[in-house]
Amino acid sequence: MENNYIMIAKTFFGFEEILAKELLMLGAQNVEPGVRMVSFKGDKGFMYKANLALRTALKILKPIKQFKVYNDQSLYKGIQSIDWDDYLGMNDTFVVDVTTNSDYFNHSQFVALKTKDAIVDQFRDKFGKRPDIDKDFPDLRINIHIQKDQCSVALDTSGASLHHRGYRTATNIAPINEVLAAGMLLLSGWDGQGDFLDPMCGSGTILAEAAMIACNIPANINRKEFAFEKWNDWDNDLFDTIMDSLMKKTKEFHYTIKGYDKAPSAVMKAKDNIRNANLDEYVTISQENFFDTQKQSKGPLHMVFNPPYGERLDIDLERFYREIGDTLKQSYPNTNAWFITANLEALKFVGLKPSRKIKLFNGKLEARLVKYEMYEGSKRTKFQNRDNQ
Repeated sequence: MENNYIMIAKTFFGFEEILAKELLMLGAQNVEPGVRMVSFKGDKGFMYKANLALRTALKILKPIKQFKVYNDQSLYKGIQSIDWDDYLGMNDTFVVDVTTNSDYFNHSQFVALKTKDAIVDQFRDKFGKRPDIDKDFPDLRINIHIQKDQCSVALDTSGASLHHRGYRTATNIAPINEVLAAGMLLLSGWDGQGDFLDPMCGSGTILAEAAMIACNIPANINRKEFAFEKWNDWDNDLFDTIMDSLMKKTKEFHYTIKGYDKAPSAVMKAKDNIRNANLDEYVTISQENFFDTQKQSKGPLHMVFNPPYGERLDIDLERFYREIGDTLKQSYPNTNAWFITANLEALKFVGLKPSRKIKLFNGKLEARLVKYEMYEGSKRTKFQNRDNQ
């Protein structure tokens, strides 16, 4: 296809394969997972679609130049070799984001300053006038990535990180990132074909992401804006066409999605956020202490949650994690229970053997996404029954 170009979708560690799968299902070409990123090919319409629909992407970057850098001069020259007036007007604003892993360029602020100088000098030389910097609401966000002696220059098509979905106005003490929540749900195999429970739902992020996956609603349908809307090639009609085609692929959901939290303030915030996301017809939230509850679903139950780690909340971890294990064992048969924790010691107190452990990061904290399979009756009975069939 004509006008296809390479793009890079950034993500969290551990989500590369599921992001690659998402891209393939959306129709991307040349999909190649890397570390915390996946590269792919598509056209402008696909760039709009990727920003709207991808659940596990943090940013979509459009690379425009790659060159070798050895010192300040080679960086300056490389940046100046790009015709910046193709992307920026004199009255536009821009900002430079830098990631660097290089012995020589070990200060991202320095690289950002040198890049800015090269761009504004080019404008001054050509037009006698220069665009300004705006760190908060720039017309163009430029991404510089230096890996040893390789410098990659890309345009940030997304703007603010794509975890800013637009539905969450109220948060509790330790809200989970929306992309992390979506990735956990996809890794857990959640597909909307059964009942769902988040027994410690906080501000409702996992519930919102679970409902959007179940109904195939685009992840960023509620987002206010994307960076590409300020570009000079912005095509409003094309964007509306893409949005309409995505909305035609949404589907009905015939099961239940429930959230519990024992704090009345969290329940209120979660309900607000679910309402903001227009998902209240799919999600019910009630004030319950998980440890006093029992499974309500007749069929299999899918559970995903983010219990407190003891990082920001003052709890007796040993007792708390033991109660998680006891509640699952005694009150939640026929349940696949997944949760994330950065407190790897606390997992010992659950008293159950996880059938899966996946390494992830919650912010800077190394964490594990663990799965506990709770059978109807004992595990032994389950397998005896299977053998007798």
